[in-house]
Amino acid sequence: MISTPIWACIERPWNIIDNVKKTIEENDFYAQAEYYNNLGNYLRLDESAPTALSHYKKAKGYIDVFLNLITRKKSDKEIENANLLKGIIEGNIGKCHVELEQYKDAIPHLESAINTLKKYKSKELSSEITENSLAISECYLQLANYEKATDYLSDNLETRTTTNLLRKNRLLAMYYEKTEDYKNAALYFKKNIRVRDSILNNESELRKQQLAAVMGQDLAVSQTMLAEQKRALEKSINDMMAKDRSINLVLISLLFTLLGFAGLVYAYLKSIKNQRLIAEQKYIIENSLVEKDSLLKEIHHRVKNNLQMVSSLLSLQTKNTRSKAAIEALEEGKSRVKAMALIHQKLYQNEDLSVIEMQSYIESLINSVQSVYKKGGHNINITVDAEGVELDIDRAIPFGLMLNELVSNSFKYAFPDNDENGKIYIHIRKIGEKEGYFEYSDNGIGLPDDTDERANSSMGIRLMNRLANQLQTTLNIDKTAEDGVRYWFNFC
Repeated sequence: MISTPIWACIERPWNIIDNVKKTIEENDFYAQAEYYNNLGNYLRLDESAPTALSHYKKAKGYIDVFLNLITRKKSDKEIENANLLKGIIEGNIGKCHVELEQYKDAIPHLESAINTLKKYKSKELSSEITENSLAISECYLQLANYEKATDYLSDNLETRTTTNLLRKNRLLAMYYEKTEDYKNAALYFKKNIRVRDSILNNESELRKQQLAAVMGQDLAVSQTMLAEQKRALEKSINDMMAKDRSINLVLISLLFTLLGFAGLVYAYLKSIKNQRLIAEQKYIIENSLVEKDSLLKEIHHRVKNNLQMVSSLLSLQTKNTRSKAAIEALEEGKSRVKAMALIHQKLYQNEDLSVIEMQSYIESLINSVQSVYKKGGHNINITVDAEGVELDIDRAIPFGLMLNELVSNSFKYAFPDNDENGKIYIHIRKIGEKEGYFEYSDNGIGLPDDTDERANSSMGIRLMNRLANQLQTTLNIDKTAEDGVRYWFNFC
């Protein structure tokens, strides 16, 4: 980085400028941009606008390389400074074009500079914004675009320097003169005259003061000794007061240190008390959770026992019934009750009471169904693919009842002649965190031709459709399969 701008040292010779250039590394693009911008300032102030313009363009090239360089990691502050420097360079390029009367070329650079400097809201560069705004308004005045010119002139420009104030008044006078409003034009010309008169008066007053200083030099010498003695006395008094203040500060610091130490001790004791309270609350919560788990397991156990009692009652009713249709209906109801009882059994046997591991549940369910329909000696090969899938009770119960219906139907109807080559495939998998896929198929004789007609009258099909609705899905049936049946659906 260049510590002292070259344009602030116009009296320095060119060899000093060359020495500054030698201190900049070739890959330090920010410093290169700053150097050529300062060199352009020096040349522009020296009324060498064409040469200055070429150096400003070099500066713009270097700052663009710095901003677009991805191999060097830059902080937010460095990026902000680089953009501000780019805005300053753009403004300087525009001002060079104005001096060369290339007004159309100047406007884009000046607009870009104003937008960049306003974007980063740098108070230190408010004078830059004012200079660029005055320059662009001059361009539009020269191009006879008076509306645009007044947009920039009427903006709340902070004309802190006399130069900017004189320029603004001159441009306003030019605007009113071009729009034939000679009264206002004369008004701004008079303002500039008053400002210049004020400057001349100040310079005259300064000369008088300098003359009075020379005339009173002898008097000042005699007064200097008196002032030195007075300063020495004041210094001794100040030293004594400073010592008193330092002693007071030490005492106050000691007092605050003691208060801080007392506060730390109090905070430490309070933290120990809070830790004890937290430990007690944690112990109470853990005991409550253990008690809650025990109660939930007891509830699931009792529900399972009650469902088994219902199953036993259905078995007794079956023995006292001679109607074949009634016996089949009771057996189906008994199978469905067992499917629900099995879920509650799995829940109170699990450590986690919120979910059911589906692989072991399906295997247990199939064993339960086989125990009902194994009268004919079924040798069906059943494949269950649900490893690692866990479902909550709200989804496990509909799944269990649906599987109970599907497996029961396969046992009853799919293999009427011989089940030695019978196969059943059950597949459940998780697609995402919440979504899943279910598929059931067998290689039996398939669905009858009047399946659609039976759908409205069959309790099993209606039950499966309702269970699918409970899972917020639709049960799909593959009616084009040549052998066996296939059901599938996606679930959430």
